[in-house]
Parts: sequence; structure tokens; C-alpha cells
Amino acid sequence: MVLTLMINGDPFPYHGDPRRSLLEVLRDDLHLTGTKDVCGEGFCGACTVHINGVPKVSCLLPVGCLTGVEITTIEGVSNSETLNAVQKAFLEYDVVQCGMCFPGMVLSMTHFMAENPSPTRDELKSAMTGNICRCTGYERIIDALLSLGSNGLGPVEEVRP
Repeated sequence: MVLTLMINGDPFPYHGDPRRSLLEVLRDDLHLTGTKDVCGEGFCGACTVHINGVPKVSCLLPVGCLTGVEITTIEGVSNSETLNAVQKAFLEYDVVQCGMCFPGMVLSMTHFMAENPSPTRDELKSAMTGNICRCTGYERIIDALLSLGSNGLGPVEEVRP
């Protein structure tokens, strides 16, 4: 069975088992290793990608169900020369520590902030529920996201290839 997956705006013909997870195909076949393999059970959020602009955990998605959809990974959320607003805020607030949760957190929060440009601290805490970070304690992440409207980083927009 041949499937064509649209990943970061480019078609990818896939000639393998349609039951394999998107996470496996991204990392093993395409070498897009920004999507992290942590829990394998859809619990931690490290493997989050956008499917038609909506955050989904890629470890639970069989590639056979993904024809005709737009898949965006951390590698495709911004172009190679410019970071998106969430990435800039995370860099400015020194959010990244080990880096395992970071790609999934960027994708989840990019979507959330695009839909909720002025969230409260409690709304951000609730929105981050599906992304586990064992290093930061979340406070710097929340502070970075709250800063988006006040430090000139501009509006958060989802990037769709």
C-alpha cells in the first residue's frame, strides 16, 4: 500500500505498514527527530504535531489514517530563518532545559495562543495539561507565554504549509 503524507508542506510517499505510528515514520523514515519519543502512550505530549492545524500526539496516530491531511512538525512550525512568537518567547525566558518537552510544548502553545491571544495564568496552566515537563516547574513557560502581548514579539499565528 502506498500512502502520500503531506508533512511540513511537502508530499512524502510512504511504502510501509499503515499501522505504524506517525511518530515512528517521522523519526525513523524522515529523520525529523524534533518530534520526541518519550512515553509512547499519548500521555506526555512530547510527540505533539499539528494535524490540519490542531495539536495531536503522533505516537497514537497510525499513518494509514493520515492521507489527505496537513501534518506540521516542530521543523515546519516556523521557517529556517525566523522563529515563531512562542519559540522567541521561550528563548527569551530561557525556558528550555533538557529539550524533551519543548517541541510538543511549542506546537501545543502555538495553537492555544493563536486561539487565545490574551490568556490568564490559570488558562495557560489548563492548556498545558497535555504537555509534561519534568525540568522547569512550568513557571518560566507560563511567564514567557504571558509576555507575548507586551514585549513586541507580535501575534501568535499558526504556520500551515
